[in-house]
Amino acid sequence: MAGADSANPTVEQRRRYDLLLAGLDLLDQAIAVFDATPRLVIWNKAMLRLLDFPESMMRVGTPFEDFVRFNATRGDYGEGDSEEQVIERMAAARSFQPHYTERTRPNGTVLAIRGVPIPNLGFVTLWTDITDQRRYANVIREQNVVLEARVRARTHELENANARLAHAKGEIDEIAEALRRSEARLRLIIDSIPALVAYVDRDEVYQFVNRGYAEWFDIGKEEIVGKTIAEVFGDEHYAQISPHLGVAKRGERVSYEYARKIKNNRMVYARSVVVPEVGSSGEVLGFFVLSIDITEQKASQAALVQAQKMEAVGQLTGGLSHDFNNLLSIIIGNLCALKERLPEHDGACEFVNPALQAAQRGAELIKRLLTFSRRQTLEPSAVEVGALVRNMTQLLALSLTESVHIRTRLPDAPLHAFVDPHQLENALLNLALNARDAMPTGGDLTIAVSERRITPSVAALVELPAGDYVQIDVTDTGTGIDADALARVFEPFFTTKQFGRGSGLGLSMVYGFVRQSGGNIRVRSTPGDGTTVTFVLPRAAAPRPDVPGPAPVVDRDELPKGPVLLVEDEHEVRRIIRMELAALGYPVLEASNGPEAAALLDNVPEIAILITDTVMPGGIGGRDLAIRARTTRPDLPVLLITGYANEAALAGIAELDVPVLRKPFGRLELEAALRSLKSHKELPSQ
Repeated sequence: MAGADSANPTVEQRRRYDLLLAGLDLLDQAIAVFDATPRLVIWNKAMLRLLDFPESMMRVGTPFEDFVRFNATRGDYGEGDSEEQVIERMAAARSFQPHYTERTRPNGTVLAIRGVPIPNLGFVTLWTDITDQRRYANVIREQNVVLEARVRARTHELENANARLAHAKGEIDEIAEALRRSEARLRLIIDSIPALVAYVDRDEVYQFVNRGYAEWFDIGKEEIVGKTIAEVFGDEHYAQISPHLGVAKRGERVSYEYARKIKNNRMVYARSVVVPEVGSSGEVLGFFVLSIDITEQKASQAALVQAQKMEAVGQLTGGLSHDFNNLLSIIIGNLCALKERLPEHDGACEFVNPALQAAQRGAELIKRLLTFSRRQTLEPSAVEVGALVRNMTQLLALSLTESVHIRTRLPDAPLHAFVDPHQLENALLNLALNARDAMPTGGDLTIAVSERRITPSVAALVELPAGDYVQIDVTDTGTGIDADALARVFEPFFTTKQFGRGSGLGLSMVYGFVRQSGGNIRVRSTPGDGTTVTFVLPRAAAPRPDVPGPAPVVDRDELPKGPVLLVEDEHEVRRIIRMELAALGYPVLEASNGPEAAALLDNVPEIAILITDTVMPGGIGGRDLAIRARTTRPDLPVLLITGYANEAALAGIAELDVPVLRKPFGRLELEAALRSLKSHKELPSQ
């Protein structure tokens, strides 16, 4: 490409100039160069396609103001006086300042517009169609609320090149000088393009790279030119792309994706299109390489897939929770009744107590599954994380083997996170048990707590809003996790343990809890070198100290009095609740469905309290029954009970302002719920 080695330097420079212009026409992005006057100098075909300008305007010398006025007249800038819009934009253009903006055209296309000044020459404007990127970002936001991420626009396949030289006049020396200036200008333009551009000859030796290409490899442009692709990529990565280069050498255009690891061990991804340059006799002279960084897009796609998996497990868990909670209500209620009837030192307690504890653990597991799937409401508060970890150390020591040594690194000053303390304890316990299983011969388990400031520049990378967070690192010295398993650790039901030794839900539950709490989590691991689980939670201000007061006195005289109408369609569940109410001293009337309960309410004025399930057969549910009761008896206390976890089953309940007791529950929970009942005067509109 060097002019000194050619018999005809002007022809060779014209060819290189032609090649550079051809590269611009290959881009899906629209590009235009305006001189200092400002008037149109260079453009590519995508400018016509994306901006719908008449072909008659696309000529050298067209004033920039003509394009602005054309856009204003057809409404591209929105409502308003078109002349004022023209004046405003021309003033901005004449300032020759770098700028970036986004505009939605009347046809719905979203364009990203970037202007870059060319010192003492004019400016270049780049239009990119980011409609798909914006639509994709909206899909991500809809499926995972805290998951906010900006998605890079997907590159389109480059179209076949049609070069067009700007006409040149005058003597050969003037043409050669003009071509040299144009080449320098085009190099400046290509360096300003937010993409990776290179030209490689038939021997795979770089002849040209732009600034973006050099920055991608963290090598100077001058160091790349003259080297082979294998030397720049390295043997491992060259093996990935070599088959695609073979296709390009046969004269075929090819696109592919590849990944490489950068200095901080972070993987980055690129999508490339290789377009061969074919000579007049059909031989391949070299090829253009045009690439775009798709690392953010890959991360967003992975987040979307994870959110969809979590949603699928959540739907399964929410659907089964009603049946499981009813079954557990029957089991726990009967076991509690049996335990009360046994003498204190009866040998049967040896069998009853483990069964009761197992059933209660089952109820707790359902709650944890619902929390993990975001169908159980968390109860966050300002929690001093260091104190919580310190208090958990003894519990963790009992849960781990003696060969596992627990170490903590806690801050000197208290750090508070806005989080559900019980779920945080469960998360730490899950991680500790995973660490124990990864260290069968013993080792160190370290829990570190620190403060973390997430700046706006890194917020998108960690998929969190900028702000202050509390960071927790749980590190073990165990066997580690290989790369394939590491990519799946948050998948529900995925486990690296032997069959029967793990459910595959531990890390999934921790992931669900952390994301629902407004944080994020990641796992770093190397086989044979241990694992570190890092998660951050929103930081909270320290709560005001509680002023100690007299301990509350539990007095059953505070309970509402009178007969209870109990409405529950499950016979065994109804029997258990009736038994608990009787133990609290209540006479109980029973109904198995809404119509039966409505008849009793109409005909038994002595009913003093209504306790009803939310979803029942017969066409009248708990909400309808409560409204019906309030219509004739506004002061009647109402308590709703439910085994459902999803919000659809509780639709319309909040507006009633009545307490909801979730199954399974015991006598103490039932007594507390009854004590909270109070009369309601206002009836919501039906």
